Amino acid sequence: MSVRWPRVLTPTYLSQIIRTQKNPLKALHIFHEAKSKYPNYCHNGPVYATMITILGTSGRLTEMRDVIEQMRHDSCECKDSLFVSVIKTYANAGMVDEALSLYKSIPHFNCVNWTQSFNTMLHIMVRENRLEAAHRLFVESSCGWEVRSRTQALNLLMYALCQKSRSDLALQLFQEMDYQSCYPNRDSYAILMKGLCQDRRLHEATHLLYSMFWRISQKGNGEDIVIYRTLLDALCDARKFEEAAEILGKISRKGLKAPSRCHNRLDLSQFSDGKDIESAKRLIHEALVKGSVPSLASYNAMAVDLYSEGKIGEADKVIIVMQEKGFKPTFSIFEAKVAALCKVSKVDEAIKVIEEDMVKVNCLPTARVYNTLLKNLCNVGNSMAVLESLKKMSNKVGCRGDRDTYGILLEMLCGERRYLEASQLLEKMSIKSYWPCTNSYNSLIKGLCSLGRQYEAVMWLEDMLSQGKLPEISVWNSLASLFCNSENMQVSSEAFSHLRSL
Repeated sequence: MSVRWPRVLTPTYLSQIIRTQKNPLKALHIFHEAKSKYPNYCHNGPVYATMITILGTSGRLTEMRDVIEQMRHDSCECKDSLFVSVIKTYANAGMVDEALSLYKSIPHFNCVNWTQSFNTMLHIMVRENRLEAAHRLFVESSCGWEVRSRTQALNLLMYALCQKSRSDLALQLFQEMDYQSCYPNRDSYAILMKGLCQDRRLHEATHLLYSMFWRISQKGNGEDIVIYRTLLDALCDARKFEEAAEILGKISRKGLKAPSRCHNRLDLSQFSDGKDIESAKRLIHEALVKGSVPSLASYNAMAVDLYSEGKIGEADKVIIVMQEKGFKPTFSIFEAKVAALCKVSKVDEAIKVIEEDMVKVNCLPTARVYNTLLKNLCNVGNSMAVLESLKKMSNKVGCRGDRDTYGILLEMLCGERRYLEASQLLEKMSIKSYWPCTNSYNSLIKGLCSLGRQYEAVMWLEDMLSQGKLPEISVWNSLASLFCNSENMQVSSEAFSHLRSL
């Protein structure tokens, strides 16, 4: 399709043109051609971002790297979000060193703030278990004015140390935050509290709790309830029930700012033999919920935390209390419950949450809740349930599966040799411009050939080639075998003639 060039070209118009191209190489050709057609035209940051995103999404990393280099030479202003996207693209492709190299080159671009790029790169290094490199990255980057906040980075490092059972070092890092001109936030306390409790450093954990009372819990924020629960559960696991009851009282008074009528000391002496620790924990959880000042934040935090640990029954009770107090469950609660149910393969119950429970409280299912269900269904290999949920989802206003969901489902259907359903799904994906990867195209085309569906096979081959994706040799072999079938020779001849014209 030829491009209709305007009399005067603007970066916004060029971005619109290249977004409509199915073939990323065609889009790149138009991107380069613009400068030769309009000598006075100059690319700006947004049009570079559009072109780089197209190439990155389609896996054209070599071409993406060239455009990034061109952007550096042009010295046009570029945003931190672009580097975040490219760093993630490299990391997802297993090119962590390339991502790190790009991050270190950001000072050579016209970008004045790369805080999120710093945090993203640090997160990737931690995820890849490259802790020494992550520490060097922090030391090299955290002092410049381009990184506006270091709290998130320090939280990441503390999390990494706690995962390695080095909460002692994480505690030292926490204590150094003041010298780094950082203020610990709720995530800082949550990460360190969990790490200390997992390492059974309960003395330090208790002192951390007391520091919370005068630093971030002065007004009795309900979200702090999950941090308190972490320590109280750890004390129960250590059979320190008396200490747990005493600290629970302090939490009620100083942390949750509960009214005086809720200050009664909880009697846990019946559990002193340590035979029913889980029951003791449940009593403490109930006391935390009932003893706090009723708030949406506290109920929401407690329910989501319990669901994340797979304690579905306890979380359900929190929701009941929540509704009795006049609060409506939030999207995050339903999302957490759907994920928890899917993890234990209770697919039917998860679907019921979306289709019935959410409707009862006038909470319309969102795309995010549906995607949580779909991705978990994909993980357990239930493609029929995924297809049915996608169908129901598409009937709701504002709901649509994302690119990853469709891509995973397409691979599932091909893996189950359900190529006709896969072909129908790809038609829907094409309407949304969700183009699959090369491997999915290869699997689908070979599968359709095995069923003798040459029309669909050729159609998707043409679609694949139009995007600049090259089929593997086995795909051509499958097509050749299909075309040589004597029963379909006439139809095959017509299809082959069409292929030669591509």
